[in-house]
Amino acid sequence: MVKICCIGAGYVGGPTMAVIALKCPAIDVVVVDISVARIAAWNSDQLPIYEPGLDDVVKQCRGRNLFFSTDIEKHVHEADIIFVSVNTPTKTRGLGAGKAADLTYWESAARMIADVAKSDKIVVEKSTVPVKTAEAIEKILTHNSKGIRYQILSNPEFLAEGTAIQDLFNPDRVLIGGRETPEGRKAVQALKQVYANWVPEDRILTTNLWSAELSKLAANAFLAQRISSVNAISALCEATGANVAEVAYAVGKDSRIGPKFLNASVGFGGSCFQKDILNLVYICECNGLPEVANYWKQVIKINDYQKSRFVNRVVSSMFNTVAGKKIAVLGFAFKKDTGDTRETPAIDVCKGLLGDKAKISIYDPQVTEDQIQRDLAMNKFDWDHPVHLQPMSPTAVKAVSVTWDAYEATKGAHGVCILTEWDEFRKLDYAKIYQSMQKPAFVFDGRNVVDPEELREIGFIVYSIGKPLDPWLKDMPSVV
Repeated sequence: MVKICCIGAGYVGGPTMAVIALKCPAIDVVVVDISVARIAAWNSDQLPIYEPGLDDVVKQCRGRNLFFSTDIEKHVHEADIIFVSVNTPTKTRGLGAGKAADLTYWESAARMIADVAKSDKIVVEKSTVPVKTAEAIEKILTHNSKGIRYQILSNPEFLAEGTAIQDLFNPDRVLIGGRETPEGRKAVQALKQVYANWVPEDRILTTNLWSAELSKLAANAFLAQRISSVNAISALCEATGANVAEVAYAVGKDSRIGPKFLNASVGFGGSCFQKDILNLVYICECNGLPEVANYWKQVIKINDYQKSRFVNRVVSSMFNTVAGKKIAVLGFAFKKDTGDTRETPAIDVCKGLLGDKAKISIYDPQVTEDQIQRDLAMNKFDWDHPVHLQPMSPTAVKAVSVTWDAYEATKGAHGVCILTEWDEFRKLDYAKIYQSMQKPAFVFDGRNVVDPEELREIGFIVYSIGKPLDPWLKDMPSVV
């Protein structure tokens, strides 16, 4: 009987272990975390994360061969394979601040494993980590080994939030990197057997450690680059009268390019893209490759430019001031079908509008008021540290209210900003919204979810990213 223990019960550890437990009834899986509240949530009916399909998987396995516990040392001691999926935030101070990954949590996990292990272990990196982390972890474990042998594997996750369970059931590929030694190959084989319970052999790729670590950063950098590419084109579309949706469709028809990740928007968010690119930039700089580092930096620069361009459009359209005006923000999560707000473009847009003294009313079907207030009060990168280490949110941001209804959020507003592409925003009764708003009534669609022509018929002045401009906006500067 193989025993698996996963340190870290977050967006990666929880769903991944739940699916392994479901697909491998002969394996005992325990997810451990220092957060008592988080483990209690995993053991309750209200799971700590929202992910379509996750509830069913957890309910089928919990108490049978899937367990959630705060007794970290006991379960690490008993496990044969230990997955580590703790946070690897971006450093906020010291060497590499603002770019390098902070491996504090990783290192303490490794030291704890070395302290409690009494038998040989396979230690699997599941968090996104910078290249060569495995080497550092290996050193910590071997220097504290007390005669116990460890094999370090890299098994990066390629989950997309909102479809994580589907991605786990039917992955494009499972990547396992290990040492090219007999022991290393044996460890890779052991992990491969776990996945082989449901993943076809040809989709399980084995590489050396460094290739596996770098593949994850590279995959995210490529995806983010596509978004920044189409967003850069969207600015040119607005300037020339082209329609970015038509351009993206034509470009995506080329089979070498393909249609995915070509939707222009207010910018990308999520816990990985920016963090992984900054990490890649830092690794390039450390290896004496400034040209490569600068190339990838541009992806983030365009993303920041897109967000500030959106805020400038809002302010300049509304007679160059939003001071004291109510602006409704529809959507706060970084994309639909998730409650995750990490690095969401909505944070920068709201901060930009608040900087101009706007009053903001926010509605998102999955994000709580507490989370929104915390996000708006936080410094950059703080979100990736455990809650108890985050600064206490100062008194809630006064100019921000959070509602549980889109019509309530838009009542009496001068403008509406759509910042997440939730399906329900396509179906709203915009005629009703128009009636309740101040005139002229503006809609700024940061996700291209509404039909601008239909809304103009109702009477709105509409700005859609990368679409031909409303006559009202023609003479307004796009960047102040």
